[in-house]
Amino acid sequence: MTRTPLVLTLAMALSLTACGTQESTADGAAATPTASAVDESARPAALAVSSEIGELELTTVVTGLAFPWGLAFLPDGRMLVTERIGQLRIATADGTLSAPLAGVPAVVAEGQGGLLDVALSPDFGNDGLVYLSYAEPGEGALAGTAVARGRLQGEALVDVEVIFRQEPKLETRHHFGSRLVFDRDGHLFITMGDRGVRPTAQDPSSHMGTVARVFPDGRVPADNPFVGRDDAQPQTWSYGHRNQQGAALNPWTGALWTHEHGPRGGDEINIPQPGRNYGWPIVTHGINYDGTPIPEAVGREKEGMEPPHHVWEVSPGVSGMAFYDHARVPGWQRSLFIGALATRELIRLQLDGDAIVHEERLLGDLRERIRDVRVGPDGALYLLTDHPEGRILRLAPAGG
Repeated sequence: MTRTPLVLTLAMALSLTACGTQESTADGAAATPTASAVDESARPAALAVSSEIGELELTTVVTGLAFPWGLAFLPDGRMLVTERIGQLRIATADGTLSAPLAGVPAVVAEGQGGLLDVALSPDFGNDGLVYLSYAEPGEGALAGTAVARGRLQGEALVDVEVIFRQEPKLETRHHFGSRLVFDRDGHLFITMGDRGVRPTAQDPSSHMGTVARVFPDGRVPADNPFVGRDDAQPQTWSYGHRNQQGAALNPWTGALWTHEHGPRGGDEINIPQPGRNYGWPIVTHGINYDGTPIPEAVGREKEGMEPPHHVWEVSPGVSGMAFYDHARVPGWQRSLFIGALATRELIRLQLDGDAIVHEERLLGDLRERIRDVRVGPDGALYLLTDHPEGRILRLAPAGG
């Protein structure tokens, strides 16, 4: 493990044409961050939202964020929130937002890169460790997804160290992923994208398009499926993924669930199994943004490649994922919530075991890209919107 220099983040260069117009409204950059032009005094204190389980209220907790990407709750109820420009902040329920924390690693905040997910150590009460995934600069124009951890002291991260680096680094600025999830045994799962270079997702010698599984300090578990193979990365848990921007641990089974962006069509949910190939770009339900077929694709299925657990033929542009297992809202029990960037709404999937039996779309009238979704300690849903405003929103039953 190497120490991360405590330096300023790189300048941000976001573009609507990062991967083509449709993808930039889905898993790509939306626009260059600017100051909000919304009149805060004109915004209602709470927005009424109708849903299948009754009336809800949507309130704004924090506004003025620069393309927020990931959210994690501290034990005292405060929130850590990442901004893709390379800043980590602490937000409180009363709307207070800290200055950017010191000690955050340098990031490549270009295209779809930047500071991405945030997660707390399973033993945070004792070790105070915060984990960050981000686009890490390499030599010249090279960049790759990386994970660093540091100890939270006041409004700074100290003793910051990199525990994982995607190999090899590439010059593209697309498809970095990335979400961080700890399982019940303390392993850390890291989701990644193919970096916009499709064939890499089928190359086990790279980390592109994979789910990685490591110990909290970056060591490789001996039971990882590719340990001991010269032609594969030992951290890899599963491969053949396109761009994974949602992941969560199923609280009823303990299994990791992920979702990923398809190209034009074919966003999908998977329950990644060790050593399995999830097909991209050989099998897909999507096509290129210009309407042409994916060159490597042979169809929607192929022997030896796993079919998606769930697929959308029309891509919502999925980002963020949270299972609802809190007692506060009985009607949301056994639900999986997912943000949508392209269709700009919140998706609720009703589960029966692992089966998805019903879908409800919420907040479509809001017309904001929902980047992340988390269940708060109070049982409300907390959402990050990254465009046109960077906000933390709270969704809960009316009157609560």
